[in-house]
Amino acid sequence: MSIYREYDIRGIYEKELNEESVTKIGFALSSKIDGEFVAVGYDARSHSPILFEYLVKGLNAGGKKVLDMGLVPTPVNYFTNYQEWAVENQMITPSASVMITGSHNPSEYNGFKITVDKSPFFGEDIYALGRECATLDMPKPAPRDVTKINAKERYIDFLVNEFQHLKGMDTKIVYDCGNGVGGVVLPEIFEKLELNTKGLYIEPDGTFPNHHPDPSVEENLQDVKELLEKEGDIAFAYDGDADRIAVLTHKNNIKGDMLALLFAMKMDKPTIVGEVKCSQVMYDELERRGAKAVMYKTGHSNLKVKMKEIDADLACEVSGHIFFKNRYFGYDDAIYATLRVLELIKDGIDLDAELAKLPKVYSTEEIKVETTENEKFKIIDKVKELLQNPPSDFPAIKDIIDVDGVRINFEKGWGLVRASNTTPVLVTRFESTAEKEAKHYEKAINDLIVKAKESL
Repeated sequence: MSIYREYDIRGIYEKELNEESVTKIGFALSSKIDGEFVAVGYDARSHSPILFEYLVKGLNAGGKKVLDMGLVPTPVNYFTNYQEWAVENQMITPSASVMITGSHNPSEYNGFKITVDKSPFFGEDIYALGRECATLDMPKPAPRDVTKINAKERYIDFLVNEFQHLKGMDTKIVYDCGNGVGGVVLPEIFEKLELNTKGLYIEPDGTFPNHHPDPSVEENLQDVKELLEKEGDIAFAYDGDADRIAVLTHKNNIKGDMLALLFAMKMDKPTIVGEVKCSQVMYDELERRGAKAVMYKTGHSNLKVKMKEIDADLACEVSGHIFFKNRYFGYDDAIYATLRVLELIKDGIDLDAELAKLPKVYSTEEIKVETTENEKFKIIDKVKELLQNPPSDFPAIKDIIDVDGVRINFEKGWGLVRASNTTPVLVTRFESTAEKEAKHYEKAINDLIVKAKESL
């Protein structure tokens, strides 16, 4: 059951994701989909095409027809749900899509990101699917029913058409695909828009020979930073399936919450959803400008659902998931976000100058505290309990937000502790207008975590 996670299914190839388990997943999933057609794509891992065949076997056995988009980024997979395709002399829109990807996990991992009726399939739906698969016998084989579609070309044409106004801009752009699957679309989009670009590690290679494809980790950005220093005005980096972005200038590594602030400058009183790890500066500044800012749970599935519920224009995660409903479809797409950043520059916005105007705060990166799957949520519950009667030397609490873990607001900043939904860790983050205070909050909350652990 450990492969069935909050936002997706993820595990080790052969050990956990093998012919039996994946065929059963396809078969069980088919009963959750009303329509006939399921679009499936995959990332650059060597075992992704193998898992594709296993999944097809299960979907076909469950009575579904598969649209094969081949090797594509996750955003292209999402994109297919909003397009009509000519299949069997009729025009159809897929009822669901599955992206076979291990995202930024090590190369032995793989998994499935599932969309049903244009909405993420996640949380209890995934856990229930896992329980069902555990009781299934292998389904009886059905004739293979797979139709190829050129989703990649349709997606490239769409973005090139949407961003014709960027054509020929002279900004020197450098980028790093990290040998992920972003390399199958980015160079062609840049070329068709006649942009001045230089790319690193463009060739998809699921062994990730140059560096790990996680742009939220500073050490993975060293090569693109060096290239930016020598030859670029702006730099971009992507994770393994190109749904997360890093944006680098000569002065800043612009996190997702600050990107949201920049994007909001070109929107009229937008509604923007952020996660609990986003800076208070983002929330306060958006409200000051007349926008509506909503804090919600971390996780791409959670944010997509919340966006739809409140008809938001944009959502963001600090880690680089950026979701545009404004002029787009409402899912996280690092390639689309790249073009929106370039649009800001084309419109004369100096990214560094805008960031320099914001209140100065001291923020930590995400700090991970090792624990176990069994204990992580129990620790959070215990921390909540301890906060009802905190130690005498604990910083004065203004209020507590418990939408996802515990975000404690203090006089000069905040601290967060939440349980990761995907790994056996607690995630903490701290921010204050004074560095000393940020350290104080960090120590106080860490002491509370230790006390919570000891009491279990």
